[in-house]
Amino acid sequence: MTTRTVGAGHGWKWIVQGVNVGRANPRAVYGATAIVALLALVPNVLQAIAQVAFGLDANTQVMLLGATSLVSIIVYPLLIAGVLHVIDAAEHGRPARPTDMFAVFTGGNAGRLIGFGVLMGALYIATFYALVSAFGDGVVDWYMQVLTISQEISAQSGPATPPELPLPPAGIGPLMALAIFFGVYYATVYAIGLGQVALGGRPVMQAFTDGLGGALRNVLPVVVAAAIAMAGGFALMLAFAMVVTIISVVASLVHPGLAALLVLPLYLVLLLILYIVMFGAMYAMWRDVCGPQDDASTDTAPPGTGGGDNSRIEL
Repeated sequence: MTTRTVGAGHGWKWIVQGVNVGRANPRAVYGATAIVALLALVPNVLQAIAQVAFGLDANTQVMLLGATSLVSIIVYPLLIAGVLHVIDAAEHGRPARPTDMFAVFTGGNAGRLIGFGVLMGALYIATFYALVSAFGDGVVDWYMQVLTISQEISAQSGPATPPELPLPPAGIGPLMALAIFFGVYYATVYAIGLGQVALGGRPVMQAFTDGLGGALRNVLPVVVAAAIAMAGGFALMLAFAMVVTIISVVASLVHPGLAALLVLPLYLVLLLILYIVMFGAMYAMWRDVCGPQDDASTDTAPPGTGGGDNSRIEL
């Protein structure tokens, strides 16, 4: 058996360990995570530039989004695996640098990482198609209308009455509920399976099976972790929105462009924090469910510590 069942309390511990990850070697872990966070912004920046330069319509925007998503299916498994390798080295006291994450691109494991990413991407696309076909009657047309109206609003140069957004179709409620359910489950499969390929040395299909089984065997801690992550994320975004509002109001008294100049660094810091917690929680989940037995003890301390209470969060 390559997967283990852990208690519901591990859901909280995974989030705590995600917050605490990198204390053993913050330069390496935070640096590698920052590289991924910045690279993840590249598709959005390119899409924004293309929109401003060429005035893309809604259909072209969707096609561009699909193209960047396909690229991310191939590239992201390598980037995430690289960060997991840096975290694993830091947690075990091995020397590590931020750029060590790129070693997976030239290693013999790169093909398996890409294969796992393509497999999960195909599963995501097939599930999305099935859900939209079954419950999403009219959702695609509604989304395209909203996208077109949003594009018209952003193109307006002066004050004008914003057009009314169309009401969402009746089936969007069940569709969103099922999308959240499968999203959480597949995210767990991805975290465990990718960890098995990157750190456990498992072949693609065996890692995929480990991910499916590990996620099913640990539903309770996954639900706890997802609930805490959603609540914490909402609170963090609310606090961020309040800070941005205050900065924007004060900065606008000096110069309209000053607000953007001050808010951008805060946004990048927030993005980095979210990525650090996400990758740290992924590593902790893999370690508890599939990692070596000596790293998966139920009373193991948070990553980067030599022992102590798992419920303590240190920033």
